[in-house]
Amino acid sequence: MGAQAAAAELGERIYWNASTREDDINGQIALVDRIRLGSHRGLVLAPDHSLALITPVRRALANGLPIVIVGSPLPIPAGDNLTYVLNDEQEGGRLAAVRVAELVHGQGQIALIGVNPDIAGVVLRANSLELNLTALYPKVHIVVRRMGTFNFEHEQEGAEEVLKENPDLDVIVALTSTSTRGAISSIESEHPSRLVRVIGFDPDTIAFDNASLDSVIVQNTRKMGDQAVRLIHARLGGQRFAASVMLQPILVTRQNFRDPVLREMLYTRWRPGAADLKRSEAP
Repeated sequence: MGAQAAAAELGERIYWNASTREDDINGQIALVDRIRLGSHRGLVLAPDHSLALITPVRRALANGLPIVIVGSPLPIPAGDNLTYVLNDEQEGGRLAAVRVAELVHGQGQIALIGVNPDIAGVVLRANSLELNLTALYPKVHIVVRRMGTFNFEHEQEGAEEVLKENPDLDVIVALTSTSTRGAISSIESEHPSRLVRVIGFDPDTIAFDNASLDSVIVQNTRKMGDQAVRLIHARLGGQRFAASVMLQPILVTRQNFRDPVLREMLYTRWRPGAADLKRSEAP
């Protein structure tokens, strides 16, 4: 929504495309190479892998293509044609730590699932959560740290194992949208009577009809898209790229998710229209 609104205001047109699955890294690499060889004026990229996208992005930069990386960073320094619009993952980890401590009243057991070393942002939020718990809430213990993938069935099975092996578990912190769905599904289908709360990150949708879901921490993706398009437009006009733009994540709970400002940012129904953009047939 943010990207399209900015493009319409600035007179730009957007070509949208993505891999059909989040774990299709080769598909994303192929898309970046296709953009590099086409006639596009800039690229906004949300990378699915921190290392695999380095080479295709460097190739695109060598062709003079302005690139804005959104969401999670790559290990490439910002430069004349590269900048970042990022979510503040350290703040996200801090928000999760504070919420955990509130739920368990400063003392309890939690599981950390969905740890994906291939996504730099996920690693940052996990590290921040652990550091904040250690420093501020020493009686809150992480008893499980489980690696994650983009596969829902794998995350659901992993959450089920965590629940079976930890009968005294109080909270599950799920670091990705897939692990969040997996944890909620496992609790609702296999352990509906257990009082285990889930704090999730980056959900596909936000609905508190599941009793186990306590809260979610979301990126301000609308502003992210807006800033990315404006940065590329400014760069094409001869302005220098900022090194990076950092946006604050938002804790969404049952208490605040009906806030009109928050709902406008997160829930507005929108579809790209044929009149104002080109769209590929791939989702």
